[in-house]
Amino acid sequence: MRTLFPFLLVVLLVSCSEKQKAPSFTSVAVQTVYEDSVSIRAIELMGNSLGYAGNNGVFGSIDLATGKVMESVQEYRDSLPEFRSIAHTSSDFFMLSIANPALLYKTGDKGRMQLVYKEEDENVFYDAMSFWNDKEGIAIGDSMNGCLSILITRDGGNTWEKIPCSELPEGVEGEGAFAASNTNIKVLGDKAWVATTKSRIYFSADKGKTWHIQKTPISSEAPTQGIFSVDFYNEKLGVAIGGDFTRPEINKANKAITEDGGKSWQLIADGQNPQYKSCIQFVPGSEGNGLVAIGFTGISYSNDRGLTWKSLSDEPFYTLRFFDSNTAYAAGKHRIAKLVFK
Repeated sequence: MRTLFPFLLVVLLVSCSEKQKAPSFTSVAVQTVYEDSVSIRAIELMGNSLGYAGNNGVFGSIDLATGKVMESVQEYRDSLPEFRSIAHTSSDFFMLSIANPALLYKTGDKGRMQLVYKEEDENVFYDAMSFWNDKEGIAIGDSMNGCLSILITRDGGNTWEKIPCSELPEGVEGEGAFAASNTNIKVLGDKAWVATTKSRIYFSADKGKTWHIQKTPISSEAPTQGIFSVDFYNEKLGVAIGGDFTRPEINKANKAITEDGGKSWQLIADGQNPQYKSCIQFVPGSEGNGLVAIGFTGISYSNDRGLTWKSLSDEPFYTLRFFDSNTAYAAGKHRIAKLVFK
């Protein structure tokens, strides 16, 4: 059931600072907490709520204590936008649509969503967004006019400015990002890593003011290959994963790790599963040893920083967020589920 509702969300982020030995998961229990005819590729944990947005203009939140769903539909003129990117601050919720026109909304007055950025061009396509803090945020999209599309806000999301190509590294023809899980951006401290379809990473150490390129060994020979997801446990330890969604069985040159903040990357478990995945996340409190990767090919887990992996489930999902060291929420086609790792 869909009803309009006040969407002013006060966010309390779950701390992931606990230090402990990486758990050795052997199974995962999957409990569906939401079902509808919606494809969901973007979820965000916001205290004890889970925000989400998908196709057909649908967005909403789930109270994780009660399971109550509050949902609405955002229309734009005579169309229903498809949202694959969401983000939040301590007071506002944001969602960004793909394709033309690109529409970026934030929490507005009286619980309604307010359009704060619009971009019209036949080549526009935005893929992911995130916030460093309550004032500064970033959204990224496919290349236009010779460079990656990067939007920055410095005023809490009220206004957004597109970085001109003259202030960005030179683009590669056809370079973009995969709007598969809202995890091809990772922000940590003042830093940002943006992973692309050409298996390059745009890195900024100063909240998007300056950028340079980090190269990875992940394969990007075909337009359907590249990095789909990147995560960092701290400012040094990071992982990236991808593959080819049209040939999901490929498991060579599709996952890599860095221990120096992205200056150098090395392939891990090369030629071994997991194969194509659209999202990878460090397990909180695992000292960077625990990793979970998911996609429509199922759920895989490593407790040794990606050197070896085990398949825990064939259940298909697009994206994942950890609530604590044993619990996560995943979204995919027509559903959101609670995952309990044991």
